[in-house]
Amino acid sequence: MTSKHYDESSFRVLKGLEPVRERPGMYTRTDSPAHVIQEVIDNAADEALAGFAKKIGVILHTDGSVTVADDGRGIPVGLHPEEQVPVVVLAYTRLHAGGKFNKKDGNSAYAFSGGLHGVGVAVTNALSSRVEVEIKREGKIHRIDFAEGGERIGPIQVIGECGRQTGTRVRVWPDGKYFESAKVPQAEIERLLRSKAVLLAGVAVRLEIEQPNGPALIKTWSYPEGLAGYLKELAGALEPVAPLYTGEKYAGQDDDSFAPGEGAAWALGWFDGAVASESYVNLIPTVAGGTHESGLRAGVFEAVKSFIEHHALLPRGIKLQQEDVCGRMGFLLSARLLDPQFQGQVKEKLNSREAVKLVSSQIRDPFEIWLNNHVEAGKAIAELAIKSATARQKNAQKVEKKKTSGVAVLPGKLSDCESEDIAENELFLVEGDSAGGSAKMARNKETQAILPLRGKVQNAWEIDPDRLYANNEIHDIAVALGVEAHSADSTPDLSGLRYGKAIIMSDADVDGAHIQTLLLTLFFRHFPKLIEAGHIYVAQPPLYRVDVPASGKKRPARRLYALDEGELEAIRDRLVKEGVKADHIEVGRFKGLGEMNPDQLRETTMALATRRVLPVKIDAGALEETRRMFTLLMGKGEASGRRAWMEDKGDTVEADI
Repeated sequence: MTSKHYDESSFRVLKGLEPVRERPGMYTRTDSPAHVIQEVIDNAADEALAGFAKKIGVILHTDGSVTVADDGRGIPVGLHPEEQVPVVVLAYTRLHAGGKFNKKDGNSAYAFSGGLHGVGVAVTNALSSRVEVEIKREGKIHRIDFAEGGERIGPIQVIGECGRQTGTRVRVWPDGKYFESAKVPQAEIERLLRSKAVLLAGVAVRLEIEQPNGPALIKTWSYPEGLAGYLKELAGALEPVAPLYTGEKYAGQDDDSFAPGEGAAWALGWFDGAVASESYVNLIPTVAGGTHESGLRAGVFEAVKSFIEHHALLPRGIKLQQEDVCGRMGFLLSARLLDPQFQGQVKEKLNSREAVKLVSSQIRDPFEIWLNNHVEAGKAIAELAIKSATARQKNAQKVEKKKTSGVAVLPGKLSDCESEDIAENELFLVEGDSAGGSAKMARNKETQAILPLRGKVQNAWEIDPDRLYANNEIHDIAVALGVEAHSADSTPDLSGLRYGKAIIMSDADVDGAHIQTLLLTLFFRHFPKLIEAGHIYVAQPPLYRVDVPASGKKRPARRLYALDEGELEAIRDRLVKEGVKADHIEVGRFKGLGEMNPDQLRETTMALATRRVLPVKIDAGALEETRRMFTLLMGKGEASGRRAWMEDKGDTVEADI
C-alpha cells in the first residue's frame, strides 16, 4: 500500500468565500436555500428595526430566484476607508464584514441586529450562481452583479437617478448543487415574513409569487393588534382561560444592569390545549428557543408564584414548579439584545447568558402588577398551574410505590436527589472528585443527583456486553440510571429509569472533550434507547470568567461568564460601550470544573434558568453514518484510518489546547 505524501505542500489555505463552498453545512442549512434567503430578508428587517425602512417586499420568481427589496438607506457604495474596497463588495464577499460590529464606539449602523457572526449575505453570495444588487442612494441608482459564488464581481454602475428615494433590491439565484432541494420553501418564507410584520409595527410586508400561467399571487401582512393578534392566530379555535397579556419593557439610559434599549416585548396566554409558541431576538426567529425563553419562563413563574402566595391559593402539601405554571402557556417573545450570541450560524438558539436576567427582570414586575389588577384572570391561571402540580405529584407517588421493591444497591459515591419524578430529576455525570464535591454543594438536592467519575471511562466501543460491568465506572453509571445495557435492535425495559436527564459534565478543554466522547460512545453503543428517547445531555461550562469593577453607587461589581473566545470578545465590547475601561476588566480562565466554587458552578452549569445543556440526538437517516464515524474514531483497528481522517480534517478543528 502506498503511503500518502505528507509535507508542507499538504496544507491548503481556503481564501475568500471558498470555505463556505467547501463546507456549506458549517455556515447554513443545506436542506433548502431558505436560510440563505433569510439572511437577505434579515438585512432588510434590520433597516426597519433601526427605523429607516417602512416597506419590505419579496418576490419568488418562476426560475427559482428570489428578490428582496426594502426602502431603507441603501448599502453604501463608496470605498471603505481602510480596505479601499467598495463597502457593498465587502458585504457580499467578506465573511467578517458588516455594519453590526462597531458598537463599542457608538458608530454602528445597527444598535440591535441579528448577531455578530458577520457571515450573513456573504454566505448567500457564496452559495448562489448569481446575485444582482441594486441600490438607491444619494440620488442615483447603482447596480453591481456577482456570479459563480462571488468569484466574479462586476463593476458598480450608475444605471439611473432616483431623486430622494433610497433602498436596496437584491435578486438571488441559489445554486442547487449545495442544497438537498434547490426549491425555496414557500411556506417557510411566508412564516418568516408574517413574523416580521408582527414584530415591526408600521412596516408593510408583501410577498409576490410568480405563476407560470396568469398573474402573480400577492400576499400582504398587517397586524394592528401586534403580538396579541398573532398569538390568537396561532391558537386557532382554542380559547384562552384568561385574557391575553401583552407588554413590553426596555432598559433606559439610567439602567444599572443593561444597555439602553435592551429588553423585550411579549404576548402570553394560557390554554387547555397545546399552542405553538415563537421567540425572536432582534427579529431573528429562534426556533430552538434559548436563554431569552428561559428568562421569560423564570419571570412568569416568579410572578404567578408570588400572586398565588399573596392570595393563599396553594393547597397544603403542593409544591409549585416552573413547568406547572408554563406548561400550558402559549407565548410570543421578541427580545432585543445588544450583542446576541447564538448556537451556530443558523441562529436557531440564543446562548447569551445575560438574556435570562434581562427578560425575567423586564417581565416579572409588570406581569405581577397585571395579575393583581386582573384578579379573576390571575386565579384562572393559578388554577391551571395548581391542577398541573397536583397531577404531577400524584403521578410521582405512584412511581415511588412501584420502585420500593427490588431496587439495586446504589453506588456509594452517588449523591441522590429527593424527587422520584423522572420528568424533573437529573443525574450529573461529573468529571473528577473535586468537581463532584463542588457539584454536590451547587445542586438542587430535590431534583439533581451527582455521580463523580474517577479518571476516564473505558472506551466501550468494542467491549463485549458480558464484560461491560467489569469496569467500575460503567457499572456505577448503569446502576445509578436503573437501566440495563442493551443493543440498538433490542426492546429494553426503561420502566426502571431513575432520571429523566443524564447530563455529561466535563471540563471545557481537550481532556473534557475526550471524556464526553468516551461517555457518548458508551451510551451510543450500550444504551442507545436512552439517546433515542431524549434522556442524554451534555453540559456546557464556561471557559472564561469576567470580573467587572464597581463604578459609582449605581453600578456594583459584576461577574460575567463566557463560553468561548467569541463570547468573551462580545462581552468586552459591550462593557467598553457601557463606559468600563478596558484595562479595568479582569478576565480569568477556568482550568476545570473543580476550580469553580459552588455558586459559580450552580449559576453557569446547573441552574435551569442560567445553564446551557445540549440534548444528544441522532439526525433522521444519519444512524449508519454516525455508527461509521464512531467505528473510525473509537475502533482499535482503525489507527491508519484515523490518521488519514485527521490529516484531511485537521484544519477544521477548533481545539482548546
